[in-house]
Amino acid sequence: MIFVLAGFQTLEPKDVSFLTILKGANSILPQVVLASTVLALVYPPSFTWFTNRYYAPALGFLMFAVGLNSSEEDFLEAFNRPAAIFAGYVGQFVVKPILGYLFGTIAMTIFSLPMPLAAGIMLTSCVSGAQLSNYATFLTDPFMAPLSIVMTSLSTASAVFVTPLLSLLLIGKRLPVDVKGMVSNILQIVVSPIAAGLLLNRFFPRLSDAIRPFLPPLSVFVTALCVGAPLAININAVLSPFGLSVLMLVIVFHLSAFISGYTLTGLFFRNAPDVKALQRTLSYETGMQSSLLALALANKFFQDPLVGVPPAISVVIMSLMGFSLVMLWAKKKEPAV
Repeated sequence: MIFVLAGFQTLEPKDVSFLTILKGANSILPQVVLASTVLALVYPPSFTWFTNRYYAPALGFLMFAVGLNSSEEDFLEAFNRPAAIFAGYVGQFVVKPILGYLFGTIAMTIFSLPMPLAAGIMLTSCVSGAQLSNYATFLTDPFMAPLSIVMTSLSTASAVFVTPLLSLLLIGKRLPVDVKGMVSNILQIVVSPIAAGLLLNRFFPRLSDAIRPFLPPLSVFVTALCVGAPLAININAVLSPFGLSVLMLVIVFHLSAFISGYTLTGLFFRNAPDVKALQRTLSYETGMQSSLLALALANKFFQDPLVGVPPAISVVIMSLMGFSLVMLWAKKKEPAV
């Protein structure tokens, strides 16, 4: 949700009142996420019309918004901290996959869950960072937002190769993994929309400025659908006898990722003047990933629908956990250095 990070500072005074209303949509995103979750559980038909075929276009829209609100300056500024960027990448594609493999194995050995459910947990751990992590960082530590953008952008761009390879490594011996198909799919729904947004912002700035203010409310609506629909469509699986076990495993998986990101950052960057802000940023980056991408890949490349259950639950859990931390840290954080 990077689109909230830019585009409002240069507004003319006459536009402020109207655009403030548009931007205000972002302030209720945590409540929208929670409301979508409750509504999906109470009345699934409210979301079931948003079927699997809409996930890829919805994710593409969010990726387009990332590109539209990114610039060369964002990257140049953040690249002054290569160690932090590398740490975020390690959190996404080393720490989190290890946790995913661990909890996927626990799902099979201790909880005796079917292999497709364990594969779904592992697949969820292999995808890139979530754009919601950028929004969470913006709400907590705005000055760290460009760094968060670069971390997510790098993991998203390289996911076209890393996610299929990690999936093959963790899951391939148990279920067939179509590496070429995954690469093609990620190019279509992630890389291409981001590139389109960057090009539009670069060569048609006036058009970009006209579009940008409308992205927050549209994206909040899309996010609500993306959170509620997977839960509503998979409601029977979520409420099944194994649903509680999967829910517990996904909760502990994300909790472990948030804690690992925060703790390891504090250990390796303890002498940094803004270590607390950096810890919060890397906690979001490690704990929140593009579960919708995992869900889209599960629906397209795995025949067993159970593979999509953990990513569907993850969409909800990582959003609720992330914004709970936002509310906690926004109140208790130390003054920015």
